[in-house]
Amino acid sequence: MTVMRFSVPKNAGPSTVDAPTIEKETRSKEDVDLPWQVVVHNDPVNLMSYVTMVFQRVFGYPREKAERHMLEVHNNVRGELYVQQLHGYLLLATLEKAG
Repeated sequence: MTVMRFSVPKNAGPSTVDAPTIEKETRSKEDVDLPWQVVVHNDPVNLMSYVTMVFQRVFGYPREKAERHMLEVHNNVRGELYVQQLHGYLLLATLEKAG
């Protein structure tokens, strides 16, 4: 992947037409192919059996693995829930990575 950055000299005014300086930045395949993480939020709407079934269909998990991941989502309260609850009280809240 190549990222092109363009910069115009500081002394360029309306009557000056200078060619922009082009800097090429290349990224390695490792930089582009960073691992991604799917975050599933716990909600009070969907049944556990439904979430398990969706995990089986979408990710191709066997029932035991799908159920294990569903229980992780169900049992591990994440910060997103608190942010959503604060929004319910009309407070501005965001979630940031700690550290």
